[in-house]
Amino acid sequence: MTDAHGKEQTLVILGARGDLTRRLLLPGLGGLVEASSLDDLNLVGSDREEWSDGEWRSLVAEAFADGGAGGPAVDTVLGNARYVAADATDEDDLRRIMESRRGRLTLYFALPPAVIAESCRILAGIGVPPGTRLVLEKPFGTNSGEAAELNDVLHGFMPEDHVHRVDHFLGMSTVLNILGVRFANRVIEPLLTAEHVQAVDIVFDETLGLEGRAGFYDGTGALRDMLQSHLLQVLSFVAMTPPSTLDPVDMRDAKAQVLRATRVWNDDPERFSRRARYTAGEVDGRSLPSYVDEQGIDPSRETETLAEVVFAVDTWRWAGVPFRVRSGKAIGSPRQEVRVTFKRPPLIPAGLAGEAVDNRLRIGIGCSRLQLDLNITGAGDPFDIEQVSLDGGFDPGDLLEYGEVLRGVLQDEKPLSVRGDMSVESWRIVEPVLDAWRAGSVPLDEYTAGSKGPSTWQPLAT
Repeated sequence: MTDAHGKEQTLVILGARGDLTRRLLLPGLGGLVEASSLDDLNLVGSDREEWSDGEWRSLVAEAFADGGAGGPAVDTVLGNARYVAADATDEDDLRRIMESRRGRLTLYFALPPAVIAESCRILAGIGVPPGTRLVLEKPFGTNSGEAAELNDVLHGFMPEDHVHRVDHFLGMSTVLNILGVRFANRVIEPLLTAEHVQAVDIVFDETLGLEGRAGFYDGTGALRDMLQSHLLQVLSFVAMTPPSTLDPVDMRDAKAQVLRATRVWNDDPERFSRRARYTAGEVDGRSLPSYVDEQGIDPSRETETLAEVVFAVDTWRWAGVPFRVRSGKAIGSPRQEVRVTFKRPPLIPAGLAGEAVDNRLRIGIGCSRLQLDLNITGAGDPFDIEQVSLDGGFDPGDLLEYGEVLRGVLQDEKPLSVRGDMSVESWRIVEPVLDAWRAGSVPLDEYTAGSKGPSTWQPLAT
């Protein structure tokens, strides 16, 4: 592949044999190769285990096919793909990888946070070729201190605009559609203020259980895995001040302003956060064991599979509006949406019968759905209020989310990457909750797999 400056490029995936690479990264890359005819891309896989070029190419071919990619450009990239056995924390191995590049180098770290941090420290000492780009998977550190320290390391040898902190939610067409709904509709954008909005809910509940990810998930949990990264990024899209352009600088500035203004509601994590984990049950016809009985789980960690926090966004536009953010696994009636609940009209004239429902705008973030709930006077008595939902859909993007992310990386366009200061702010926002949970100040509740969550939970009132 040639980059924006007409130079050949090499993409090295560190952690090439991991689940992330096989399940998400490579299918997205395959779609990008096909859509953009990137037949000059030199694709190198690297991991600690010995493997042949042929074994790597077989994995890549299977993943590309799963993503629906095919054609001459895909065949060329497959034919040139290489595998290098290397330890990403070994100085000599890193030198060997960099010396084998052809053209501009992109290092994609599909590795755990501790390994990424150590590798970056080594790279800071030995240097990287001019123009090198680093792509780092979340989580970026495990707290605000670690994130800030890693930023300092990176900025010691890399310009910020060559560092890509990946959040694949920002590559989802359903998430990016928030921008279109907000900024291209005059009937919507002026109403998205504290004057008109009662509350905002950002929910990503899913039917999936661990799906073989116990090793990662048990040390992470729903709060770190989903709220700290993905859903706070969605919140920044919902709450940002309209930027002048969608250029990377304008977008990152607008999102960073929101995160700097965000905190736990009333600074009270004990009152405005809650957690739970699932017990045995049935989801979509599948029997799931209790979380604590899953292979590889340490019950003493008290890892949550459902987390909910109420946040305040202290800006002129949103002051006083609660943002309820939630994500859970093994939920029987999943919702994946941004739901904006508007305030009731100041007065409904006497003589209109029936109960008016709240007007709600729902934007799907896991499905291509748009819905607006309204009150009308319906059939029969013209003074009886009825409810109606205006439903619409939007087509998925041409690329899978990782294809969108990689397009931004390889073409030096970064509206989908997370800037260094935002990675620190995201940890700062949730750390009071993590501290309260570690202290045992918030109970760990339970819910049956396949249910909506703990039966005792009512909406968190503010």
